[in-house]
Amino acid sequence: MSAYQDVFKRYEKKYVVTQRQYDRLAQALAPRMARDRFAESTIGNIYYDTPDFQLIRRSLDRPAYKEKLRLRTYQTPDAGTEAFVEIKKKYDHVVYKRRIAMRYDEALDYLAGAPAPEDSQISREIDWFRTFYAGLRPAMCICYDRLALFDRYQPELRVTFDSCIRWRTDALDLAAGPDGEQLLAPDTCLMEIKIPEATPLWLARALSEAGIFSCSFSKYGSAYQTMLLDRSEEKRGVFCA
Repeated sequence: MSAYQDVFKRYEKKYVVTQRQYDRLAQALAPRMARDRFAESTIGNIYYDTPDFQLIRRSLDRPAYKEKLRLRTYQTPDAGTEAFVEIKKKYDHVVYKRRIAMRYDEALDYLAGAPAPEDSQISREIDWFRTFYAGLRPAMCICYDRLALFDRYQPELRVTFDSCIRWRTDALDLAAGPDGEQLLAPDTCLMEIKIPEATPLWLARALSEAGIFSCSFSKYGSAYQTMLLDRSEEKRGVFCA
């Protein structure tokens, strides 16, 4: 059904990049990087978590091992749109991602407790995950516009730029569209470098010359912390009134 890769093992480094930094870096990327097959897309994710947000709270503690479960599409879906149910794990700085493709309506049913449309090793891992974390339910929607590039000479090296990152905790259905509260300033985006090994020297030099440095950043984690802050401010407002 899918032309997408279903198993990943790689390093992922993240950078919050301003428009000025992006413009400078783009000049260094142009001779080597090409747009991939699905270069421009609006990605939608529903993150699943327990009622007390156990998964993201644990992730924010930065343990050696952490994991997430999400539903992803590469456009605003209808019932028949291709969707992905993914487990994303991180251990000792290495990211492992395993996912299965199915129709969007099948994915909703599956994550609500129905059997997987097709039995596989990955579906059994997801089944175990859903059993281990009791009470998993849709917790947050995060959408963003992505530009995806790959290195012509080292195709396993990918660089993505995610802009207009939006989040919401209502309307937890990707068919409702990509609207939400902005997570980053308008003139910034999140860049990710994805590679099986160390960042190549030419790219490390280009990042340094553009004044771009890696950081720890989780879209879900940052949106969750923003949500907590918003709720805290709402409570203070009610008290002051």
